[in-house]
Amino acid sequence: MSRYFIVYKPFNVLSQFTSQEGKPTLKDFFSVPDDVYPVGRLDFDSEGLLLLTNDKQLNHRLLDPKFAHEREYWVQVDGQINEAALQHLRSGVTINIDGKPYTTRRCQVEQFTGEPEIPKRDPPIRYRAHIPTSWIKMLLKEGKNRQVRKMTAKAGFPTLRLIRYRIEKITLEGLQPGEMRSMTQQALYTALGW
Repeated sequence: MSRYFIVYKPFNVLSQFTSQEGKPTLKDFFSVPDDVYPVGRLDFDSEGLLLLTNDKQLNHRLLDPKFAHEREYWVQVDGQINEAALQHLRSGVTINIDGKPYTTRRCQVEQFTGEPEIPKRDPPIRYRAHIPTSWIKMLLKEGKNRQVRKMTAKAGFPTLRLIRYRIEKITLEGLQPGEMRSMTQQALYTALGW
C-alpha cells in the first residue's frame, strides 16, 4: 500500500534515514514504515517541506526534470536587497553546477514586505544590529544542487536562512519543524495537479 507523508525538515538535519558522521537524520524526528523514503532532498542547512513516500511513480514524476513542478522557497538574505538584484534573480543567474557554468531558468522572485510568519530557528541566525536582512520568495521549476544559495550569492545577497515552503499546492501551513502529517494518494495527487 502506498503511503504519503508531508514533513517539516528541521535545520541541520540530513534528508535521509541513515546517519553519516553522527549527524541528525529524519529518523530522529519521524517514524514511518521502513519502505518509505524522502522524494528528493533538502540540504542539511536548509529546512522545510519534504515528501516521504513508497510510491515509485510519485518519486519519478517529482524528480524527473521534464515534469517541471513549482517549488516555493522563503529566503532570508544578508543585506537590504534591491530591485536590480531581484531582477537579476528573475532573469536567470549563471552559477556553477558540477564544475560547469549553468544559467538558471527565469523564475518569479518578490520581496516580503516584512518578516514572514515562520517558526524561530534553532539555533537562531546570528543577529547583527547594523547589518539588515531581507526576506524574498522564490518560485522555481528546477532544483539544482544548492541552487537558491548559489543564485542569491551571485546576485550579491548571500542566503542566511532557506525554507522550502511549497511544492505545487502542498505547503508547510500548520506544521512546525519536526512535525509530520499523512495524506491520501488522491489528496496528494490533486495538490500536485495530476
